[in-house]
Amino acid sequence: MKKYEKDLYERLIKFAINTFKFLKSLPKDKEYDVFRYQLSKAATSIGANYTESQAGSTKEFYSRINICLRESREANFWYVVIDRLEIGDCKLCKELLQESKEIKLIFGSIAAKKND
Repeated sequence: MKKYEKDLYERLIKFAINTFKFLKSLPKDKEYDVFRYQLSKAATSIGANYTESQAGSTKEFYSRINICLRESREANFWYVVIDRLEIGDCKLCKELLQESKEIKLIFGSIAAKKND
């Protein structure tokens, strides 16, 4: 694995871990279960699919990268909603919202290279 690949891999692990830490800060009320469920799935799927993208053909690589892009968009959506509701650890939410934007841009850039 090249250095930039390892750096992104570590960044995605950190994003997933910090997402779980953030989710613990949400109120325990049932209506917030959707945030815990959807955001935990999206945040962990990004890293898992990136890992899988490293072990296949070029076609498989871009297929997985596109999944990463979709999942990063979803994670970003949930962070925007939670941020606007001002629930949970607001400081950590804002940090993860920014990180989700950056991750989305990274995968958008990688996916766009397929068309070059």
